[in-house]
Amino acid sequence: MSAMKATTLRTDALCKNWGGFRANSDISLSFAPGARHALIGPNGAGKTTFINLLTGSLAPSSGKVYFGDEDITALPQHQRVKRGMTRTFQINTLFAGLTVLESVVLTICERKGLQYVWYKTVAQQHDEIEEALALLASLKLDRDADTVTRSLPYGKQRLVEIALALATRPKVLLLDEPAAGIPSAESAELFEVIARLPRDVTIVFIEHDMGLVFRFAERITVLVGGKVLTEGTPAEISADPRVKEVYLGEAEHG
Repeated sequence: MSAMKATTLRTDALCKNWGGFRANSDISLSFAPGARHALIGPNGAGKTTFINLLTGSLAPSSGKVYFGDEDITALPQHQRVKRGMTRTFQINTLFAGLTVLESVVLTICERKGLQYVWYKTVAQQHDEIEEALALLASLKLDRDADTVTRSLPYGKQRLVEIALALATRPKVLLLDEPAAGIPSAESAELFEVIARLPRDVTIVFIEHDMGLVFRFAERITVLVGGKVLTEGTPAEISADPRVKEVYLGEAEHG
């Protein structure tokens, strides 16, 4: 099998400039099917910019983004979602007043092109409700199905974000600091759920908690100053003196 066929998502010399400031510089990365791949680095390393370039919310100054064999560099965000690339939703603005079940059902309807079937209420979408309940059960959110999203603890709200993302049936799931703002006990539980996601979903995530990164990532890319410093397994990254110097020492000391 060629390297191309074994790649779900890749970038080729991806750059993003704002005037004289280069936020991302010649980033060439590839993510294999089923990868659990973390992006780490100091603040300002360009991690979120890179995710924004992958999703299409930012246009690159130069370079390419490929989804499988397809060049998607010029594709808008919604077309990337339809092809199977999903980023966690901002549920606090989208679905805060709906129940968890309603939110997931509506996302499934969107995926199926049923959002314009005005004569049906959510309660009448029987197949979609069944799919949504199965998805919530897999994330241990079934007991919260009838709870209004805004009333859930923050950790569970982040789980609902993941449920909404999974409802789009993604091939690639992009998570930008999924554990941010969550107490450590809840963040470990959140990552346990992420770790149990099906292997047909490639996961790329940014995370500052090194304990979570080294526990759940299978490959790690270190960004510094908008460039790739190194990439490897957790064992390789933890032993790399350059990484210790520019990042891990900083993380250990706050």
